[in-house]
Amino acid sequence: MTGSFMKFVTAAVVIIGLALGVWQINNYWGTFNKHKHHSSDEDAVQIVADDQLPGMPESLDPALGTARQRGVAGLKEFLTAYGNTISDPRRASIELDYAELLAVRSSTDARRYFMKVKGRIDSSSPVYARLKQLEKTYPD
Repeated sequence: MTGSFMKFVTAAVVIIGLALGVWQINNYWGTFNKHKHHSSDEDAVQIVADDQLPGMPESLDPALGTARQRGVAGLKEFLTAYGNTISDPRRASIELDYAELLAVRSSTDARRYFMKVKGRIDSSSPVYARLKQLEKTYPD
């Protein structure tokens, strides 16, 4: 009985040792995943809310709200009527909204409109992060 008891204890110690080893390796591997995940959080782009962007007189906010409710046609009319009185980055943001809505009807026209906006936005613009996100949708 002593021999079989010793075999049992030895087997139990080996199994527990293997389990602890696997657990340690898993924890060690998890530290790499956390660092990788953390760095991707730091690289995540910050998208600024449209209503916080400068470049449009507050008096146009109600007209923009109405235009957005009307969809593509409303935004097109709004940009035609007030586009020259709105400056970037707010204008670019509204035009990107228009391009996204336009894509449902015509991807070619949406891409063309997107490229027009992309041509005048640089990396220092608060709209740049959103532009980079949408760039995947409208490749060159």
